[in-house]
Parts: sequence; C-alpha cells; structure tokens
Amino acid sequence: MRSILRPAALIETWFDNLRPEQRDLARILRALVQDASSELVQTVKWGNLMFTHEGTHAVAIVMHKDHANLQIFNGASLSDQFPELEGTGRGMRHIRFRYRYPVDEDLVREVVQACVDLMALSPRTGPGALTEEH
Repeated sequence: MRSILRPAALIETWFDNLRPEQRDLARILRALVQDASSELVQTVKWGNLMFTHEGTHAVAIVMHKDHANLQIFNGASLSDQFPELEGTGRGMRHIRFRYRYPVDEDLVREVVQACVDLMALSPRTGPGALTEEH
C-alpha cells in the first residue's frame, strides 16, 4: 500500500534532501515567492518545488549542482519586461542564482508578481492545464 504524505511534510522532506548551501538558497527563494503572491500553491513535482496558480504551473525552484533556477512557466511573455530572464524555449524562462551569492529579492518578487498578474489576465485552459488529479 502506498503511503500518502501530507503536502507540508513532502515539502519539508524535499528541503531535507538538499545540501546545506542548496537548502539556504531554496528557503530564501521560497519565502520570496510566497511573499510576492499568496495566490500560489506549493507542492513537489518532478523533484522540484513547484508553485501553481489556479491549477496551472507558474513558478518552480529547480536545484542544480552549482546554482538554482527560478523557473517562470510563462516567462517568455515577460522577457521584455525582465531582461534578467534567460532561456530560449517556447514559454519557459529562468533566473539563475549561484549558491552563496546575494539574491536580488526585489527582482524575484517583481517577476513572480508579474507572472501571477499575467496568469490572472489569461488563464490557461485545455489539455495543458492541471487538474486536481495531476
């Protein structure tokens, strides 16, 4: 029988599995994302800390060996407003943060709020949208 973890326990387990320098940065980024928008719901998906807005992926914190990415799922629509966003894909963009370097807290809050504002203007429906089952 499969055990079901409560979302908060799953998130804390995710943090517990990070190296100390990763954990410090991830906690900072999570606090900034939560500070930017109370509308986002957090969960762990694909090994990353994910934030959704009304059932659609919005933001993810993705840990790498030497850095962490703050992934913005509709970031391509925000790249003119935020030149710090990197990436060339169809929709997703990211901001790279090196471990033990200062975080531009205002930038994180502004990008996340712009992401949520954009999602509120054009909610995603259809096959790409998440449902409670996902």
